[in-house]
Amino acid sequence: MSLPKKHLSEIEYCLDKAMKQTLSTRKFSGLGALATAIALLVSLLIPTAQAATYSLPGAPTNVTSYIGARGVVVKWTPASDVTPEVTGYVVSAGAGSCPIYVPASYHSVVTMPVVVGQPGGTPTVQAVNAYGFSKPGISKQTFTAAQLVKVSSASNRVLQLLQFSDLHGAIETGSSFGTPLLMSNFAADRQAAAATITLSSGDNIGAAPPISTEFEEMPTIESMNLMQVDVSTFGNHEHDRNLAHVQKVIGASEFQWVVSNYGAESLAVLKSGSKAAKSFTIIDRGGMKVGIVGANTPETIEQVFPGNLDYTDASGAKKTIQIDPGVVGVNKAIVDAKEAGAEIVVVLIHQGWTENSDGVAKGLYNNMAAQIKGASVIYGGHSHQTFSTLIPAGRAQAPVLLGEVRNAGVEYTRSQICVQNGKVVGSSLQHVLKAAAPTINTGVVSTVTTADAAGAALVKKYKDQLTSKLDVKIGSVSGVFPRGGSPAVERSGENPMGDYIADLLRAKYKTDFAISNGGGIRDTFPAKTYIPANTALVRTGTGALDVTLGDALTVYPFGNQVATTVVTGANLWKALENGVGGNYPADGRFPQVSGLKFSFDASKPIGSRIVSVTKNDGTAIAKDATEYTLTTLDYIIYGGDGYVDVFSPAKAKVYGALLDVFVDALKADMAAGKVTQVPVLDGRVKKVG
Repeated sequence: MSLPKKHLSEIEYCLDKAMKQTLSTRKFSGLGALATAIALLVSLLIPTAQAATYSLPGAPTNVTSYIGARGVVVKWTPASDVTPEVTGYVVSAGAGSCPIYVPASYHSVVTMPVVVGQPGGTPTVQAVNAYGFSKPGISKQTFTAAQLVKVSSASNRVLQLLQFSDLHGAIETGSSFGTPLLMSNFAADRQAAAATITLSSGDNIGAAPPISTEFEEMPTIESMNLMQVDVSTFGNHEHDRNLAHVQKVIGASEFQWVVSNYGAESLAVLKSGSKAAKSFTIIDRGGMKVGIVGANTPETIEQVFPGNLDYTDASGAKKTIQIDPGVVGVNKAIVDAKEAGAEIVVVLIHQGWTENSDGVAKGLYNNMAAQIKGASVIYGGHSHQTFSTLIPAGRAQAPVLLGEVRNAGVEYTRSQICVQNGKVVGSSLQHVLKAAAPTINTGVVSTVTTADAAGAALVKKYKDQLTSKLDVKIGSVSGVFPRGGSPAVERSGENPMGDYIADLLRAKYKTDFAISNGGGIRDTFPAKTYIPANTALVRTGTGALDVTLGDALTVYPFGNQVATTVVTGANLWKALENGVGGNYPADGRFPQVSGLKFSFDASKPIGSRIVSVTKNDGTAIAKDATEYTLTTLDYIIYGGDGYVDVFSPAKAKVYGALLDVFVDALKADMAAGKVTQVPVLDGRVKKVG
């Protein structure tokens, strides 16, 4: 083997240095000295393997600031070194301010631009790496609007974006903001910046509590109109009902729907009268032209009931909405938006961040964001997680802002995009919490606690129609059946509600096994997002908790029917592989089971993650043609959540609603004077490796 001269010179230098170090400490002769020197050379060139510790950055310290000639001069001491490495710093002063980005390789002082009419505030500095933002380092100095106006400039402009995702019809105020508080908070935020746009990354409806689902989701659309939402993209749950319902939703929306990865023919059917979905739209707000582009998850076709994406074209032919899994449509829409006059482009994609691990932020959202070109901000959704970071851009370019929120209206993002002399120079993001915690990881936030009267009246109008029907007590439970978390417990492993329902189905229909999908569990039980008007019901504490029909409808809102069929051992393995594949641990396909046990290793490639499958008594279930009886849901039988070609629709028998089975079991316990017990996990599902 021969090496280029450049490499030879480097090796010769290191070899010479290594030999000198070796020979200076001990005398060697002949080949022994050379061997020792080479061994030392290898140790110099090849790092010793060691465990890496990964984390968010620590907060910058010693933050000081003063009014300079052209803005607010901010200085700080950089955060300590971490892995992944700090890529830069965001200097901001909250809502209505003009944040600026400073690469980590530069310096620790910068002049923050000031906008005409900027409210007073306190400068903060945050370090950012691939995992996200640090907590803020807060300046000791605070400036009033009167002080800032002296150094403001019309060449500095700020765009404020208010964004949420996966609202799922959580319009009541409780653990969620609800319509009344979102209206109040958004109105207060808009006071800080004339150019404010309100956005949703999809799943506004579907998998919702009864106050939305019992009225065909119209209360949620009416709520979004009152919130003055400007634009939303589609999520998979927008297609939980048929195309006619999607068209009804579009017709009722006073905001624009955008989606760029459906294709022209599919996009053309998403309309109602003069209203139609578009691949992009441009909002002119406060003198700024902002392009908004959307994209839905291609998993939608697996995650909605078969047929929901079907339509009939002008010739009478049956067709299905096509959803592109890549970013070709997104990137084209960005180009089109800029050609139509957009100064800034914001992308809404219904894909989610999954986890930070091995120094990398992981998820389909992150993968797509890395391929999207020309956007200043890319918001995610779908995985119900909190995440934010910046993707470094080219030299002298501001990085791309990423942000995602949890579901059910418990938080939203408030972002500031600073434009100086027509160029984006920085962006900041705050997670605003219903829980009113001071931070998540992105700076001081404020929460308005006064409910908007119009929003409260809307919620009350629909709530009053439900109370007598849904506040009916159907049983008592020994504690709260959990749901959610990071990752969501029902989507990543054995779950008490999963055990309870699967055992219930298997016992009722007397089959060998039962399988349900973890994503079908939409709330805790009692439900956080269902708020009974009957205050006499016991909802908290360490004793038995009362549950209502409204709780049951909130946990299982889809209207799925129970079905029995047969499955071979080979297809059972295939089904379980599907359940732990996909976008684990974010997908709703995760199998909650009864009558069997299985173990899986998520570190292995998709399709080979199942390690073992046995009956409850430990008898191995082989990948063969042996047939077993199975209870599941019609949604799964017909291929929902990716369970395609694994069960036997031709041999299936569909019974009544899953909700009825659930409610009847609770009522039976109540009639017998029993409290329904939260199951103790028994290890039927094990994650190994």
